[in-house]
Amino acid sequence: MRSPKLAALELKRFGRGKLPRAALVAVLLLPLLYGALYLWSFWDPYSRLDRIPVALVNEDKGATADGKKINAGDDIAKGLLDSKVFQWHEVSDAEARKGVEDGTYYLSLTMPGDLSTRIASSSGDAPETGALRVRTNDANNYIVGQISRTVFSEVRTAASTKSSRTFLDKIFISFSDIHDATAEAAKGAGELKEGVDKAKKGSKSLADGLKDAKKGSGDLATGLKKLDRGAGDLETGSRQVANGTQALADKVNGRAAQVRPYLKNNGKTIGDTARLVADSTAAVRHDLEDVVRRAPIARTAAHLADDHLDALHKKECVDNPLPDPKACPVLKEAKVSADDVAKIADGLHELTKDSDGDLKKLDGRLATLQKQAEDLAKAAPHLDEDLEGAVKKINKLNEGALKVAKGADELHTGLTSAKTGSTNLDTGVGKLKKGAGDLDGGLFKLADGSGELATGLNDGVAKIPDYDKQERDRRTEVMADPVALASQSLHKAPNYGTGFAPYFIPLSLWVGAMVAYMLIQPLNRRALAAGASAWRIALAGWLPVAAVGLLQVAALMSVLHWGLGLQMARAAGTVGFLALVTCCFAAIIQWLNARFGAAGRILVLAVLMLQLTSAGGTYPVQTSPGFFNAIHPFLPMSYVVESLRRLISGGGIGPVWQAVAVLTAFTVGALALTAVSARRKQVWTLDRLHPDLSL
Repeated sequence: MRSPKLAALELKRFGRGKLPRAALVAVLLLPLLYGALYLWSFWDPYSRLDRIPVALVNEDKGATADGKKINAGDDIAKGLLDSKVFQWHEVSDAEARKGVEDGTYYLSLTMPGDLSTRIASSSGDAPETGALRVRTNDANNYIVGQISRTVFSEVRTAASTKSSRTFLDKIFISFSDIHDATAEAAKGAGELKEGVDKAKKGSKSLADGLKDAKKGSGDLATGLKKLDRGAGDLETGSRQVANGTQALADKVNGRAAQVRPYLKNNGKTIGDTARLVADSTAAVRHDLEDVVRRAPIARTAAHLADDHLDALHKKECVDNPLPDPKACPVLKEAKVSADDVAKIADGLHELTKDSDGDLKKLDGRLATLQKQAEDLAKAAPHLDEDLEGAVKKINKLNEGALKVAKGADELHTGLTSAKTGSTNLDTGVGKLKKGAGDLDGGLFKLADGSGELATGLNDGVAKIPDYDKQERDRRTEVMADPVALASQSLHKAPNYGTGFAPYFIPLSLWVGAMVAYMLIQPLNRRALAAGASAWRIALAGWLPVAAVGLLQVAALMSVLHWGLGLQMARAAGTVGFLALVTCCFAAIIQWLNARFGAAGRILVLAVLMLQLTSAGGTYPVQTSPGFFNAIHPFLPMSYVVESLRRLISGGGIGPVWQAVAVLTAFTVGALALTAVSARRKQVWTLDRLHPDLSL
């Protein structure tokens, strides 16, 4: 008998009574308990969070910042009540604490009394962080605590963002104020630089002027020292002159009485004598002029006579063999005298040749003497009268000399004081010169510094932002929430149930196949007794459960799609793939039951648990301990979960084809092992007749 016929006969026996029919229906609907019913229970829990009672405590007393009232607690409470994230109950802190403890409320959110004060402090000198207090009780429900952390994190972020907007808006307003103030400072720095430049120019002129003044004061001090010494000499000299004029006046006054009668009585004689001296002087000057005029002629004549006498002496006395003994001595003496005369004539010529020499001076003195003698001759008749005038002049001279001596003394005293003052002046001007130099150097540095300050402030003005209200609002919005979460979910699951369907569907199909083999024999006994081939026996035990599994897939997916609203990106692919899955699971469970008998049912549960813990159906398998990561690639449900995610939510189907290959291999392999077990079962043993365990 063929395997399909054997399978049909196996299923036919479930139609022989009400109970077998009910059992078959239960097997068909069993996956709904694990799949549809379980998924239905938490299909979209986040849409019903408003049914969870949560205590809301608002103790915030508000605050005032920059004349504005801040009520952060009221704002947050209003936002939460409007959002209806939870079923909020506004209660006191004591009621909230008691309610969370006894389970009336799953958790509580408290806004402390100083929340607004702390938020307002962000613009003050001592900023503080505002804190929202959350009270949970995992004894009530652990998952609610996890959900609340996410929700309240968003609440905290929203509150922080709002506070940051206010704080940052003040910062940007401060930027504008700083910009304007810096612009004013830059303008002032520019004016300062202009003033410093002028001051520097003035300090340079002052330094140069004081340099000249220092030189002048030094010269003045030196000059006054010399004047002081000169004044001392003048004082001494004028005193000596005064003493001399006094002595002269005394003598003249004493002698004048004696001389005046003589001059009066002998005036004519003095005049004649003076006239004689003048005439004699004039004659001498005339003779001296004649000597000057005749000196060259006399010189020439003297030399000519000297030459003649010398030649004559040579001719008569030297060259003549018979000299005249009487004449020669005379000629020699005459020759010597002529030579002396010639030398005298040369000397006289030399004396008269220098018109500005001694003769000129002598002539000048003679002229002076001549004039003085002539003047005396003219003045001789009234010398006594002149003597009286001279005495008066000498007395006046004496009086003047005395006054000069007194003035020189006063001048010396004044110059001594002036010398001391000029020395002090020179020292002071020196200090002023040094100070002016330091001032000029300092102003030079100040000019550079003020220039750099002006440049830096002007550059700073360009760098300090000056925002208008629109730009300030835009930047405040960005900086208050600088990092936006641009969430883009590829192939997003619309709800919680859709996300977990790839996990619970294979679970329900495994349980369905497991229960089916509790009712259907993994190896057809008739075929075993008839001695059919091992493969036929294996297929005869597998096909009924596979057929039931296909009905289970149809029932489960119908309820999930039309009952719960499960939307599949590839519906046909999903159903076809699940048909392969249930056939694979049936083959594996058949082999475990065929090979290990009653113990195989326990192994089926163990394999199920290993698959559930290593398939990555809830958390990624990478978050599990190493053991589960190690067995993950070797169990079929790992591939089923991954493929169903792609078939239901969408995405590349590469993993699906890989899963098809793996599941086909598992199916064929399990059927082959079942065939081996069937061959062994055709031989009866004591263990088969008296099994150790029977379920």
